[in-house]
Amino acid sequence: MAVTPAERGAHHPLGPSSIPQSRQPDYVDAAYSGMRSFGGGGSHFIVSWNKERQNSPDCMAAELIGVRILTNPCSNIRVDQPHRSPTLPDSSRDMQELMASLQDPELVARFQRRCGLYRVEGSDSGSGKSRSANGAPITLEEPRGQLQGTWDRQDSNSNYEYKDSKKPQYEVRNWLLHFLFLFSAGLGHEVFYITCLPCIHWNLDPFLCRRLVNMWTLVMYVGQVMKDLLKLPRPPSPPVVKLETRVDAEYGLPSTHAMAATAISFTLLLSAPSRVQFCFQTGLLIAVTLSSLVSLSRLYTGMHSVLDVVCGILITAVLILLTYPFWESFDSFQLTSPLSPIIALSLLLFLSYTYPELDHYSTTRGDTTIILGVCAGCSVGYWANVQLGDTFELREPLPVPLPTVTGLSVARGAGRSLLGVVALVGTRQIMKKLSLDALYSWYNVPKTDKNARRRKEIEVPSKFVTYTAVGLVNSLLVNRVFVLIGLL
Repeated sequence: MAVTPAERGAHHPLGPSSIPQSRQPDYVDAAYSGMRSFGGGGSHFIVSWNKERQNSPDCMAAELIGVRILTNPCSNIRVDQPHRSPTLPDSSRDMQELMASLQDPELVARFQRRCGLYRVEGSDSGSGKSRSANGAPITLEEPRGQLQGTWDRQDSNSNYEYKDSKKPQYEVRNWLLHFLFLFSAGLGHEVFYITCLPCIHWNLDPFLCRRLVNMWTLVMYVGQVMKDLLKLPRPPSPPVVKLETRVDAEYGLPSTHAMAATAISFTLLLSAPSRVQFCFQTGLLIAVTLSSLVSLSRLYTGMHSVLDVVCGILITAVLILLTYPFWESFDSFQLTSPLSPIIALSLLLFLSYTYPELDHYSTTRGDTTIILGVCAGCSVGYWANVQLGDTFELREPLPVPLPTVTGLSVARGAGRSLLGVVALVGTRQIMKKLSLDALYSWYNVPKTDKNARRRKEIEVPSKFVTYTAVGLVNSLLVNRVFVLIGLL
């Protein structure tokens, strides 16, 4: 008996709402087509549906690898088994069910509603705003970034298709949490990295900045590569409300925002006691709070599942534990070895060019190249500072007391931060234009072709050169300018 995909979802024993719309194709393939192998041995299942028994109470569903696979404890499903039925240990089945539940988009949607963010369907025609049943204004969803171009097909494992269709609407009932989570999400964007990390270099201790850049680069590279190898989707909308669009074409697991926030917070916590006197318990509270806010913001903005965030935190914890014993040794090599700048430039450029290829364009390769370029430039700059005899690091007997906050110190710190950011942004704009113009000329590409910068042979060298220059200016030049003008 032929059964349509719609009927298959409608007659699911757990109800049609239990099958996310974006995953129905996977569900249909796995449960009905007989073409999805699982459990080892290449066993195939061919399932037919008996509508008369569709509501049988003894039916059950197993969660395997994030896809619902119907099992056969009841008579309303007939399973033809060309091979012996695969069985899973209870522990494996429980783990897979746990992972599937953590990846459930409804869990994200429920968190959003608990925080006062509600998805609203429908609107008043011809107006940018509408009102809900209680009269509260409904705000049109505004993307925080914009995808360039359009997608002409969709990868079944990602939110690859971008449609310039009517934006979903949402109602905000808790503006305090709304702005808190949007601000926290911003702590994982490029604007934060190009301001916060350098400010630690200019105003506190270049040693700490170097440690942070090294660990940030490691966890971000691992996270970005895992995304494009695992190819697990982001939560679909509906049911979630998506407040960002720039990275929606990327895969989901792990959350690199959660990874970066955890890495920066706890690397700073572990490195600072040898440099600065402070209360460790207070530092721990701040580290937990910041990393938690950024991680929860990824759920609030609808960009990640709970599984994505949890895996990001756990992967970062493992990386910190594995690398922590070698931090001092790596510092010594990075600053003193004559091979350090050569390895930094060649290895990180190699990693940029060998980033995993996808069958569609994604921002992950470009973002990863940016991070690797910054690390390469900073590494060369820190090495050069040692050769020039001035690292600008703390000279007093360590650990030093935290600097006293005065009006003059705040003004000098603000001046250093403002001038430093202007220098970095200016370097970025100049190098970006020069590198793109040179590459467009080399490959005979018209400058009006904006999509050309997505090509690997243009995107990778342009971004790597641009952000290597940014890293060099940050670590090598800015502090020397501060000395010349009396700000340091």
